[in-house]
Amino acid sequence: MMRFASLGSGSQGNGLLVTAGSTTVMVDCGFGLRDCTQRLARLGLAPDALDAILVTHEHGDHIDGVAKFAGRHAIPVWLTHGTSRYLGDRDGLTVNHIEGYQRFAIGDLEIAPFPVPHDAAEPSQFVLGDGARRIGVLTDAGSVTPHMVEMLTGCEALFLECNHDEDRLRGSDYPPSLIDRVAGHYGHLSNTAAAELLRRVAHPRLQHVVAAHLSQQNNEPALARGALAGALACADDWIAVADQANGLDWRDVA
Repeated sequence: MMRFASLGSGSQGNGLLVTAGSTTVMVDCGFGLRDCTQRLARLGLAPDALDAILVTHEHGDHIDGVAKFAGRHAIPVWLTHGTSRYLGDRDGLTVNHIEGYQRFAIGDLEIAPFPVPHDAAEPSQFVLGDGARRIGVLTDAGSVTPHMVEMLTGCEALFLECNHDEDRLRGSDYPPSLIDRVAGHYGHLSNTAAAELLRRVAHPRLQHVVAAHLSQQNNEPALARGALAGALACADDWIAVADQANGLDWRDVA
């Protein structure tokens, strides 16, 4: 059995836990040392339970806590060469580079990184599996490519960015340049785009769908849930939401 949980998801910090067998990894660490430790404790884990930290890209809400947390607790870090340039102080760090988005293993987990269009140096998202089940993670992408669809098809659980409601974004007080960046090809997925992606990759064995990385100003859980539920023709409350303050409690993938 696999399981996953979120420490928190949004522009103020991100961290996702995935466990299979005796292996636990964290995807991103955008929280400070004390905050991350407290969020782990809320989910029943201490820092020494982590076998690795995977980093998607160099934006602060994903990478700011990585170097200090991994260095303090001797946790190996995995990231692309492009992202590693922004890692910061590497004293005491074990850094492993993702080469050409090739699959690799960490203990009982197989990790399949894949590139995404986002305004970062060399961003990567991940599919994590134990040989029988897979969890697809997509939290920062401006648009959907055929390769992304291929990678996320067949996953038993999906952790999907629903950054903004398009109407709210266009009507927000963001400056036009920021609106264009968020809505652009290398920005963030809207509820509508995430729902269309979900419609393309959904299958009968899908057990969990989580809306993630919601904008606090330009989205709300009900809108994200409604969009994703519409893609699956399911009840809105079947869709989970990982929020900024509380993340998401453990979900089992059987």
